[in-house]
Amino acid sequence: MKWEGREESQNVEDRRGMGMKGGVALGGGGLVIALIAMFLGVDPQQLADIVGQPAGPAEHGEQRAIDPAEERLAKFARVIFRDTEIIWDEQFKRIGQKYRQPTLGLFSGHVSTACGSANAAVGPFYCPGDDHVFIDLSFFRQLEVELKSPGEFAKAYVLAHEVGHHVQKLLGFSARVDEVRRRGDKVEGNRASVRLELQADFLAGVWAHHAQKKFNFLERGDVESAMHAAQQIGDDKLQKQSRGYVVPDSFTHGTSAQRARWFKRGLERGDLSECKLLFELRYDDL
Repeated sequence: MKWEGREESQNVEDRRGMGMKGGVALGGGGLVIALIAMFLGVDPQQLADIVGQPAGPAEHGEQRAIDPAEERLAKFARVIFRDTEIIWDEQFKRIGQKYRQPTLGLFSGHVSTACGSANAAVGPFYCPGDDHVFIDLSFFRQLEVELKSPGEFAKAYVLAHEVGHHVQKLLGFSARVDEVRRRGDKVEGNRASVRLELQADFLAGVWAHHAQKKFNFLERGDVESAMHAAQQIGDDKLQKQSRGYVVPDSFTHGTSAQRARWFKRGLERGDLSECKLLFELRYDDL
């Protein structure tokens, strides 16, 4: 993937090296939640359920040195984040709306957000309370080693998915899912979450479609690396690995096949208007 030398986002809060003491301990069922969360996609409206209630000012521990390899990942993240700003600015103008840019929050270890206090175990996440996309850059190494998904476009897909949650908030889809959850039906709430996550995958694909046209950044093997990452993070695959069996009614992100399919659809078509299909199709047809 060709990304070096391009503009970096200025909407960045770099909190690395200032890891918050303490954090949230996860045990029992919480570990399963953290596992699913870590492999791409904390549900933007459910983060507080995973990490606790909104916290006050962080209590910072000792600062740590940032190594050159991590700094390169930070630069990569800032460039990709800028790419999303440019593309979504353009796409929102096309539909007669103004895109309100989110902030990229880089952290190490723990972070205090408007959605709660989180540790690195939850992976990348979007907090709608402060319009931040948070990531501990160590996740990129986990993406390569644990998910066996090397390649920079796979990493770009991770960031674009989380930015997709911000787009959903601006377009009103997150509020629709919130309303379903408030009704209290667990299965229907889970299904609404699946729609939201698949839509974020689709939006990541839409971004990539238009970004490729503008920046021509894709190289051989890039699309395959992102598709592989999407396939590695389906609920069915993760539940099979962690439990040995799957419970479809408990899915909150979609199957491996669904996640790859909707990302690919967005990538191939680039049609933002199609995102509404995720909330119009029958659930079994997703």
